[in-house]
This record gives sequence, C-alpha cells and structure tokens, in this order.
Amino acid sequence: MLLTQIIKTIKNGQSGYINSHFDNDIDITNAASIEFASKSQITFLEENNYLKEKINTTKASAIILFNDKELLLICKQRNISTIVVQKPKIAFSELLNDFEKKITPEFGIDTSAKIGSNSNIGDRCYVGPNVIIGKNTSIGKNNFIHAGTVIFDNVEIGDNNVIYPNCVIFQNTKIRDNCVVNSNTVVGSEGFGFIPKDGKWLKVPQTGGVILNNSVEIGTNCCIDRPAVGHTIIGEGTKIDNLVQIGHGVKIGSNCAFAAQVGIAGGAMIGDGVILAGQVGVNNRVKVGNKVIASSKCGIHADVKDGEIISGFPAIPNKLWLRSSAIFKKLPDLAKKLRQLDKK
Repeated sequence: MLLTQIIKTIKNGQSGYINSHFDNDIDITNAASIEFASKSQITFLEENNYLKEKINTTKASAIILFNDKELLLICKQRNISTIVVQKPKIAFSELLNDFEKKITPEFGIDTSAKIGSNSNIGDRCYVGPNVIIGKNTSIGKNNFIHAGTVIFDNVEIGDNNVIYPNCVIFQNTKIRDNCVVNSNTVVGSEGFGFIPKDGKWLKVPQTGGVILNNSVEIGTNCCIDRPAVGHTIIGEGTKIDNLVQIGHGVKIGSNCAFAAQVGIAGGAMIGDGVILAGQVGVNNRVKVGNKVIASSKCGIHADVKDGEIISGFPAIPNKLWLRSSAIFKKLPDLAKKLRQLDKK
C-alpha cells in the first residue's frame, strides 16, 4: 500500500490527523511493532509508550506518532516518513484492518450440515462442515457459521455475524447484528440453578435465554448461562476476552470490556462502560455502576457506585488499596515490634 493511500485512510478515520512528512511515496508492505519493524513496514508510537528510545534504532520506513518536535526531528534525520495524529493507536488499528488478509469462505451450505425443519437461512451466508441447526431457527443474511457449530431450536441470529468453529448456541438465544463468537464458546448453557430440599439439591429448570446485542464480541472458551426465566443480556458493543464465565440472569451494559478469567455470578447487574481486568470476580446480585474500573483479581462483593476505581479482595477504592499494599511487606516487622512491646 502506498504511503499516500495510508495517509488517506488515516485522514478518513477517527485518529485526529494533524500532518505528515515523507520524501518519496514508498510502498508499505505491512505493519509491525516499533522494536521489530523492518524496511517497508509502518509502526506507531504513543505519547506514554515506554519504547520511545526505539525511535533511534527502528528500521521502519514510516511511523505514526503524536506531535513531538524532538521525535519528529529524529525521524527526519533518519529519513523515516512520519504521520502525526492525536491518537496513534487508533490510526494504527484502522490501518491494520486494511493490511489484514481476511479469509472468508464462499457462501453456501456444506453438504454435511444438517438444518432442522422450519429454519430459515438468509442470503450470502456460509454454513460450514458438520454444522447442526435445530428447528424453528432464524438466521439473517451475511453470516459465517463455521465447522462443527451446533445451534439448537428457537434461536434468532441477525445479520453480519461470525460464529467460529465448535461453538454451541442453545435454545432461546438471540444474537443481534455484527457479533463475533469465537471457537469453543457456549452461549445459553444451563444456569447453575439448584435449591436445597431435605438435605439434597433440587434442580430448577432453566427455561430462559441469552441476548447478545449488536457488535458484541465473545472470546474463546467462554460460557454464558441462561436463567430459569427471562434473559441473560450482554449490552451493545461489549467485548469479552477468553475463559470468561457469565452466570444466569446477569445484565451487562453497553461498551464494557472484560479480560480473561472474569467470573460474574448469577443475577449481577453491570453498568455501561465497565472495565473488569483479568480474574475479577463479581458476587451474585451485586450492582456495578457505570464506568467502573476493577483491577486484576479484584473481588467485588458489594454494590459499586458509578465511576469508582477499585482493587483488592474484598474490593476497596484503588487509592486505599495502594496505600494498604505498601504496608503489607512491613507487617512481619510491625508484628515483631508489637510482640516486643507486649513483653515489656
């Protein structure tokens, strides 16, 4: 891709283009990180990036960066073409979409796929080998359902979705538009519904469903459970990493981001724009407000107000946690002093 084409792509994007400098309209073959980029590749550098010094040694032919006179001067001296934007990472991400060589299978239904009665599949869909689709299921247009996926009865799938190999979509699930479900994920599995009776556990039938709203993306090996009644709901634009468990009846807002191994117990309510780092656990029926950020391995046992940043187990405000964690390593010495005082 010629550098002029790249600049045009970035100008039309969301990165806040400022200016560019290049002597020749070179052909950029690919993108790479600043430390591993080679000739004919483009890279990027954010303002808070700890790899700033790599600008002195990078072999990249072009770099997307923020407006910094010193760094721009180095690039000019080293004959590196520059594209200056307000948000380099966003520009780089938009550019990767152009470089990515997407493998899209031909539309059609593989002969080994099995389609149940009263099920409809829209135009320009791909249904791969050994896919099983149950009865009374509706699938919209431009969907890619890859090999080995099982879709149960009474499922609704909108338009422009991708379901990767070996997923299971249980009954009463609704997947809206532009969603991605990665391999080996289960959507709509039975919720963990049991009540004690006479010293034993009585199973509560899980008759509800799951709703994935527009532009939701689910990682690999995730489990999203259906409730006894009603729906487990994932809000529009929410992104979920690998190995995440979402319990029955959970309500998740829009544009949230959950890292790997997050676990959310049944009935919890998560607001909009919430970020849960790796291995965060949320207790059942807890309410987490909008734009909450929970650091890794945080245990959320009580309701959290809008905009809070929390850490620790059990979760407390992040600033308090930082002060507390600074004391942890001093505890053995403090305990020793207390014992000495107690003897006196």
